[in-house]
Amino acid sequence: MQALLDVILPVFLVIGAGYAAVWKGWFSDSGVDGLMSFTQTIAIPCLLFRAIWTLELGPDFNPWLLVSFYTGSATGFVAGLLGARYFFKRDWEDAVAIGFCCLFANSLMMGLAITERAYGSDALQANYVIVAMHSPFCYGIGITAMEIARARAAGISNRALPAKVGRAMFRNALVIGIGLGLIANLLNLSLPTVATDALDMLIRTALPAALFGMGGVLCRYKPQGDGRVIAYICAISLVLHPAITWTLGTFTGLSTPAFRSAVLTAAMAPGINSYVFANLYGRARRVAASAVLIATALSVLTAWIWLSILP
Repeated sequence: MQALLDVILPVFLVIGAGYAAVWKGWFSDSGVDGLMSFTQTIAIPCLLFRAIWTLELGPDFNPWLLVSFYTGSATGFVAGLLGARYFFKRDWEDAVAIGFCCLFANSLMMGLAITERAYGSDALQANYVIVAMHSPFCYGIGITAMEIARARAAGISNRALPAKVGRAMFRNALVIGIGLGLIANLLNLSLPTVATDALDMLIRTALPAALFGMGGVLCRYKPQGDGRVIAYICAISLVLHPAITWTLGTFTGLSTPAFRSAVLTAAMAPGINSYVFANLYGRARRVAASAVLIATALSVLTAWIWLSILP
């Protein structure tokens, strides 16, 4: 439990610092918007580029690892989307943003850290594979679904949808970072040390800046009237996703290290990118910000439970 607190409490402290700074008037709303713009158009795309560029699957890679984890992710998205639409009567664009919260687990900041503390740094190979594929998979689903919902609302014909989705995908800075990373990986590209050092400096700012900015956002968006939706997101993220991953991982015979990594990563709360996505489209921002905060707090308990039953 102490190890989990050591990982999670710093996250809350950074979020709390952003909240306090805006609440006390030390940091303006426009500053928060600028910070979030920096993270989602520059810093996080650089992080994704680096992750894909340096990905090495290795000879022992088991594709069932990705099947087990991402089947749970996709099921969570569908459950979140349909639940938001039909249980909570949200419009389709809000429903996509809520579904994205159920899709995007905090695989990087919490999944890696908790797995390392629990099983050591040698147990992280499967985590790295999941992390590298995470944003391409999740943003591919999220952006496609959102652009379809927006096109339907605007009355755009089905024939025009593929082009509209394609333009949105390839104008998105996060997708561009992923695509450039894939090209660099396939070409075995190398960069001068000075360039990679500069890139790493940018990357180190991504998550802390996004967390600080999210704290400022939370000061703006109070979770008033969203309690049931947030509880629904928490249940899908912390229970349904890891349960599906556990079942498929067992059925497909994943090795113990890969099984642990997949289940623990699936059991993480929605990541900061859940809010980044909601903010990108201006939909369900209050729900996304609050769900990240509350689910992260609950994960102190739920991650401990999953750890206690893992082999």
